[in-house]
Amino acid sequence: MIKKNIIPLIIVVLGILAAIWLLPKLWHEATGNTLTLYGNVDVRQVDLGFRVNGRVSQMIYEEGDLIEPGQLMGFLDPVPYQEELAQAVAHAEAVQAAFKNASHALVRRQEVVESGAVSKEVFDEAYWNAKKLEEDLKEALANVERTQTRLNDTQLFAPSVGTILTRVREPGAIVNFGEPIYTLSISDPVWVRAYLSEPDLGAIFPGMEAEILTDTPELPTYKGHIGFISPVAEFTPKSVETANLRTDLVYRIRVVVDNPDRKLKQGMPVTVKINLNQES
Repeated sequence: MIKKNIIPLIIVVLGILAAIWLLPKLWHEATGNTLTLYGNVDVRQVDLGFRVNGRVSQMIYEEGDLIEPGQLMGFLDPVPYQEELAQAVAHAEAVQAAFKNASHALVRRQEVVESGAVSKEVFDEAYWNAKKLEEDLKEALANVERTQTRLNDTQLFAPSVGTILTRVREPGAIVNFGEPIYTLSISDPVWVRAYLSEPDLGAIFPGMEAEILTDTPELPTYKGHIGFISPVAEFTPKSVETANLRTDLVYRIRVVVDNPDRKLKQGMPVTVKINLNQES
């Protein structure tokens, strides 16, 4: 009697397991073998600042301005650093002249030592004096390079293409090195952050092509590719799905948008479609 009850139970369990295994495959076939994911645009931001201290002389751009790599964005008062550089150059020139004289004196001492007119101690003194001035000259020239770099760092250049989100400081402000002056939203690369359930994990791989669609009809369908699949499972973020699905474990993926325009904004909801017929 017990065996008769167990056999149907085993059949039911096996049927459930088979359904769980086949469900993702049937879903993919039902949707044209296309995996559909939902995510959000992820645009990186960076705080820009000077590498030296000083007084802000000019801030060139306003919030919302578009920036290209290498554009001058602002600069500090250069006068203190120009004076520092002039002093460093003058010191290096003085040391260079002293080293030149010491080198000539060393040659003359060597000639008279060989003739026996002076002792070797006199030559040694001239040698070590020239050697010290040579080291002093190297340090002086290195100091000129450092002060020139500090002068160059009074200018702030755009590191990449982007949009000014925040203009933090104004002309006349005294700032420390590294203190944010602008906040820049980087326009390229643009990523889409989406989440993948475990049954779909084996169906995708880095490099797969993808289509990115927005909820705005005027925007085109963007092309992209999978750039990253997280190796670590996590609970579905609260902003993604319902309370029940938030308890499920998912894997974060990053889809890199190819040739994005400036119309994709941070946090914008998008739909990602991936053709599963692609080969690795």
